[in-house]
Amino acid sequence: LHMESWRTEMKEEINRINQVLPNTPEKTAALKQWMDSVIDKMDHYKAAHHRYVKQAVTLLELAVWKAKLDEKDENSATGRTKKAKLDGESVRKEK
Repeated sequence: LHMESWRTEMKEEINRINQVLPNTPEKTAALKQWMDSVIDKMDHYKAAHHRYVKQAVTLLELAVWKAKLDEKDENSATGRTKKAKLDGESVRKEK
């Protein structure tokens, strides 16, 4: 969602120079101002994208961590059940 809106805004900003430049007497200053504007927007979007990627990586790490804990808990519970059965069988054999 964000990527699509960013792409649209950047296309509009890049195309804006084609509308402004023909009617501008001082083209060098207008180009410099336009380039600065484009670079500023790109920097802003790159920083926002970096934050989203960082959040996604953090969520992924937490999900993997939780899955490993759940798997460990399942294995522990299964191991205890088997041990309890073996202990019960040992007691019966001893009688």
